[in-house]
Amino acid sequence: MNNFNYSARGLSLTERFEGLRFTSYQDIRGIWTIGFGHTGKSVGPGQTITMADAIALLRADIASAVACVNQRVTVPLNQNRFDALVDFVFNVGSMNFIGSTLLKKLDLGDFAGAAAEFPRWDHAGTTASAPLLGRRDAEQTLFLQARADRELERLYAEQELFLEAA
Repeated sequence: MNNFNYSARGLSLTERFEGLRFTSYQDIRGIWTIGFGHTGKSVGPGQTITMADAIALLRADIASAVACVNQRVTVPLNQNRFDALVDFVFNVGSMNFIGSTLLKKLDLGDFAGAAAEFPRWDHAGTTASAPLLGRRDAEQTLFLQARADRELERLYAEQELFLEAA
């Protein structure tokens, strides 16, 4: 079991790929979505939110993904691997992660094998998606980095402080 927090670098990854929408829309699979990729029974047509609402929803959704990765991964991680996995779980869902070959390989200590699984998750339903493949490539790259670049960490930390102040 791990005990990490999601870093500013990870948050930036999620924000970049999710984008921000203040009005609800249907994603590529027809699922009602709002804010930074928030879905659920509370999201429906014509809904609008504020920036404060979007950040609150994002924090709650990320907290769920963080808890999943911390509780389900049985091998020690570094921050980059943790961040890549949280973004992955945020996007594909906890149950998909729990049943994935990626997690099985990871828990066997096969980091290279686990990394090779990211690009296999490039479909929205039955449709291959170039944006999802781009996201998986970014997650895979971060997962494979041995340590965070200190200058990028500083920049991401500044962005996180900005979001906390909003």
